[in-house]
Amino acid sequence: MKKDRRKVILVTDGDEYALKTIEYIASEFGGRCISKTQGNPTTLSGPEIVKLILQTPNDPVFVMFDDSGFIGEGAGELALKYVATDKRIEVLGIIAVASKTHQDEWARVDVSIDRFGNLTHFGVDKSGVEEFDIGRINGDTVYCLDELEVPIIVGIGDIGKMARKDHVQNGSPITKKAVELILERSGYYDK
Repeated sequence: MKKDRRKVILVTDGDEYALKTIEYIASEFGGRCISKTQGNPTTLSGPEIVKLILQTPNDPVFVMFDDSGFIGEGAGELALKYVATDKRIEVLGIIAVASKTHQDEWARVDVSIDRFGNLTHFGVDKSGVEEFDIGRINGDTVYCLDELEVPIIVGIGDIGKMARKDHVQNGSPITKKAVELILERSGYYDK
């Protein structure tokens, strides 16, 4: 059973910039982005998303989740938890995206990548600027991440943005680096 599990990377952002970036990055790594998971907030349920993942032809599969600033566990987080705990899914890692929330929700991250592409043990803000907290990131769809057992959680600023440093026209280098780190640390290439 373990061998047949789908290899998935979860992304805690679902706006149009995230969609364009994740579609581009998925193609760069020979994987697939489930574009239907784009939304601000997430509109598909966990079971609907798992069904789409299982139908996708290539790994790694990239899936987006967004709470649209909802405090506590919103639709995005409920769907994310469902997908992450489904026995047919192997979560390779999570890209935890920083945002400006009304009430700060935060999660632990294993590493962050700032908007210049530097790895840091500090968190980063929405603009990809290093913050003062070590190993944590503020965001609106990160509330449940600490409950999940995944190989690595990488914190980054707002996907596809970060003062245009992560724009698709520039090759989305920050998001790309986060994916490279996840694939490397999860042992994806060893399988």
